[in-house]
Amino acid sequence: MSDNAVIQTIDLWKRYDEVEALRGLNLRVPAGSICGFLGRNGAGKTTTIKVLLGMSHASKGTALVFGLSCAEPRAGVDVRRRVAFVSDEKDLYDYMTIGEMVAFTRSFYPRWRDDLEQRYLRAFDLRPERAIKGLSRGMRTKAALLLALCRGAELLILDEPTAALDPAMAEDVLQALVSYVADENSTVFFSSHQLTEVEQIADHIAIVDRGQLVVDGALDDVRAKYQRIQLVFENDAPDIRVHAPGSHRVRKQGRVITILTASAGAAVMDEVRGYRPSSIDVSPVSLKDIFLESVHTED
Repeated sequence: MSDNAVIQTIDLWKRYDEVEALRGLNLRVPAGSICGFLGRNGAGKTTTIKVLLGMSHASKGTALVFGLSCAEPRAGVDVRRRVAFVSDEKDLYDYMTIGEMVAFTRSFYPRWRDDLEQRYLRAFDLRPERAIKGLSRGMRTKAALLLALCRGAELLILDEPTAALDPAMAEDVLQALVSYVADENSTVFFSSHQLTEVEQIADHIAIVDRGQLVVDGALDDVRAKYQRIQLVFENDAPDIRVHAPGSHRVRKQGRVITILTASAGAAVMDEVRGYRPSSIDVSPVSLKDIFLESVHTED
């Protein structure tokens, strides 16, 4: 395993019949990070998580968690002991109360944290006497997260942790994750379609498309690579073709041309000045812009 990597995959492939869900995925998640795992539906996110948890076996390649092979049964036991997973289904036993669910789960984990249990029962407004069956989707999410946070896990793997939550509940969950990483020296790896939430708490991102990693790195470094360059002309904008190396998306609307560029902002600026625009404006881009630029949108 690379130094400081909690999760690492090397040339990871997974085939389901005629579908290749993963196609040489090379992923690295640093220890102590909050890593947002992004991609369209069917991009390979859930398959990756299943392989990391030993719920599915790769067709080819290597998957490591804490440097241990996810394909080895004995290593898998140790991985599951050190990892807490919350699925998008938030599986809980409906016939139990919250208190009974906590006591049942606690019995399996010698490193259970009673102090965190009390903290999150209060913070999430989870009353022990309440029946699981009667909880809303948001409260079920909070209950599932409490069970994950209290078991002393070194790595949290979360699948759509804020799906279907109202803004207030989503904020509670996000802040709990940030606090947990800061206080417990843990790592969070979470898949999400909520790009604004990822941008709010993640310090590392990995974008996967069609089973391959297309963007990976510290969020600040990734954002620094991208720029939006806007050109305004006195009359209708000319047709512009950017020849500078790198990835560029050019859009023309009336007198305005907008260029989204990665890795070659200075070279693009030097090139477009030759078209003599009236003004040039350079601005940073959002994670949404980077995501849309990175994934394939064609059929």
